This record gives sequence, C-alpha cells and structure tokens, in this order.
Amino acid sequence: MKEVGTLIKEQLGNLGIMFRISRYQDKSDYQSHYLGLVWEYLYPLIQIAIYWMVFGIGLKKGASEGVDYLSWMVIGITPWFFMNSVTLDSSKSIYQQVGMVSKMKFPVSILPSIKIISNLSSFWTMLVFSIVIGFFKGGITPNIYWFQWIYYFFAMIMWLVAFGIFNSTVSILVRDYRILLQSVMRMLFYMSGVLFNFQTDAFPPAFARILQLNPFFYIVNGFRESMFSEAWFWQHPTLTIIFWLFVAFFLLVGAHLHYKFRSHFVDLI
Repeated sequence: MKEVGTLIKEQLGNLGIMFRISRYQDKSDYQSHYLGLVWEYLYPLIQIAIYWMVFGIGLKKGASEGVDYLSWMVIGITPWFFMNSVTLDSSKSIYQQVGMVSKMKFPVSILPSIKIISNLSSFWTMLVFSIVIGFFKGGITPNIYWFQWIYYFFAMIMWLVAFGIFNSTVSILVRDYRILLQSVMRMLFYMSGVLFNFQTDAFPPAFARILQLNPFFYIVNGFRESMFSEAWFWQHPTLTIIFWLFVAFFLLVGAHLHYKFRSHFVDLI
C-alpha cells in the first residue's frame, strides 16, 4: 500500500507537467501532417463510419431491443477507442522515454498517465458526437442517469492508471509482452460488447456472464446504460465489486513492480 500511495502522490503532484508534456507530444506527433491535430479527431470518426457500414448496415448486428444501432454502437465504441489507445500507448511509454528521463529528476511513473491526458481531447470529441447522434438518430433525451457518466469516467481513468503502470513496467521486463498485449486487445474488442450485444439469447447465459467480468465491458456497458437505460451502477453490485478488484490488483502489482525495478529500467532496455 505504501507503493500505491507513492504512485498516487507522484500522479497528483505532477499534473501540470503531465498536461504540458501531453500538449507538446500531440503537436509533435502531427506537425508533419497537413491537417495537423485534426487527424486526432478525424481518425476515430472515420473508424466509426466504417464499423457502422459493416455491422450496422452490412451484417445487421443488433443492439439492445428498441435501440437504434448507430447510437448504441457509437456510445460504446467511444470509451473503447479511448481505452484501447491509452492501453497500447502507455504500455510503451516508459520504454520509449526512460533513456531521456533517467538523466533528469523526473517521476517515471507519470509517463503512462501522460498518455491518458493526450488521448482525452479525441475522447471528448467523440462523446459529444455520440450524444448528437443519439439526439438526432436515436431520439435520446437527457435524463438524470447521465450523471453517472461521471462515475464511469472516473472508473475508466482509475482502470487505465492501474493497467497502464502494470503494462508499462512488464513491457520492459518481458520484451514480448507488448506484442501479446496488442493481440489481447484485438480479441477484447470483440469480447467487450463493442459492436454487438452478447447479452441476448444468441449466446449461452454462462458464456455471457463470463464475458461481463471483463473490465472493458464494465466501462463500455456503463456508458451505454447511462444513455439508454434507467439503471444505476450500484444495481450491478457483483460486476462493480469485481471491476474494482481488478483495478486494485493491477494497481498493487503494477506499483510494486514499478518501484522494485525502476532503478534498473535503463539497464533492462
């Protein structure tokens, strides 16, 4: 727990540095492109259009009963795109920058969190886009349940911090880990209910319950329930407890590994 406390202290104490570095990285990533930072917003919108044409029009994969598929898909794919990008980016964040930061007084533990901040602008853009689609295509109107987006956003950030510090450390200790992580994330894309609803009669109930234990599903489904359903997150106590146990596990293990091997990162690379 002491290591977790140190980790959180480093995150909160360096928020200003994290925001400044994330802005610098965003500009440097797109400075050679004609459209610059526009690509940060344009790329996910193009991906949404592709998935809608393939699954919404081509394959007719259904959403929840009575819910417009495009609205259902977009609100679920928004947090997925964010979590997927952050997970993969943060896994290589220390590996890419440890040589530089080892020469200065810099808390290496904030590097994965910088990737969270860097991807936030596209997340907010897609969320607004999802709400607009819900208004005009799905007939969705604001209701009190939308307030629990605050909870799911907080839960998503905590999961990404915990998973990020774990992945970024293990990626240095085990060279093949990032390749494995990429494959796992591709698989989870289809197992997190992003493009189709597996909570139907088409899937065995036992199999669907197992898929629901996935932390990514918890966030994706939470954003959807907040928009389309009249259910609060505490009405799913088992899934909520399991999700926060996942967060606690990766935070504890990730913090322990990070501080145990941090002084050896340069040598390991």
